[in-house]
Amino acid sequence: MSNKVAVITGGSSGIGKATAEYFAEQEYEVYELSRSGKGGKDIIHITADVTDEKSLKDALDQIFTKSGRIDVFINNAGFGISGAVEHTPIETAKKQFDVNFFGMASATRLALPYVKVKSGIIINVSSVAATLAIPFQAYYSAAKAAINAFTAALALEVKPFGVRVTALMPGDIATGFTAVREKIDGEGYGDRITRSVAQMEKDEINGMKPRFIAEQIFRLSLIKNPRPLYTAGIKYRFFVWLSKFLPSRLVAKILGLMYAK
Repeated sequence: MSNKVAVITGGSSGIGKATAEYFAEQEYEVYELSRSGKGGKDIIHITADVTDEKSLKDALDQIFTKSGRIDVFINNAGFGISGAVEHTPIETAKKQFDVNFFGMASATRLALPYVKVKSGIIINVSSVAATLAIPFQAYYSAAKAAINAFTAALALEVKPFGVRVTALMPGDIATGFTAVREKIDGEGYGDRITRSVAQMEKDEINGMKPRFIAEQIFRLSLIKNPRPLYTAGIKYRFFVWLSKFLPSRLVAKILGLMYAK
């Protein structure tokens, strides 16, 4: 595998860093694209911002010039916001989509010509929130749901080229993502927002390790004919599976009791 190339956006911390390290251990040539990364053992850092197409194109051109291929392209860059829709400025919501969705879309569009060379795979990091939308995280949930739809459509578009496209939906992960979440305050909801976000952050702090998600991403990269969507973690797979059979009103009630009571 020493000649295979993996590229990871948002590879400077959390899931991205763990994934870059795991692919390097499997003897891939690994590039991590981020605004502030430093690389690491057997990991090459290239400064790039997913909201800046020129920086992305320059980074991908540099990788292809050096390596001649991209076998695995992982869209991981993202951040979170929380707060009531009523109090979230549209500009903040657009920033959420610019990074989490349009940044992923830009990176995918620019990487595709290189991924097609060796019929590689594109893996998008989504979230269980895409199918189980979380109150006071409406825009984060919506951006992840958009990733799922984008993934399913793109997989059909590029299948004739032998390119595989899939998305992994992790549940709660213990990373620095929790500490840097942008929280929007607002009146009129009592302490419901604070309690909801506190419960979610407690779940994250006690959540799965980034290394586990990195292993799942690597396993997906080896599947010959992947499904469009996968869920990481037994508990979360069960919740997503159950939501397909329960009445939507009951699913909403359960989520409300968990995060919006």
